[in-house]
Amino acid sequence: MARSDTPAQTPTYEEARDELAGIVRQLESGSVPLSESMALWEKGEKLADICQQWLDGASAKLAARESAEATTGD
Repeated sequence: MARSDTPAQTPTYEEARDELAGIVRQLESGSVPLSESMALWEKGEKLADICQQWLDGASAKLAARESAEATTGD
């Protein structure tokens, strides 16, 4: 996900999830040096937060839609 030529952008849910899965695979392999593992862990934490923000946003939209439908009787 190299975006050095563009301003920092929030990745899509799918991009963040896929990159996080790759980090988990690397960490689970046990072949990454400790210093790199720490950096990967920190990046993974940030990606997990991004995924959670996307999920929270989707959940809020669904709740708002359900509330609106309950109010209008649809």
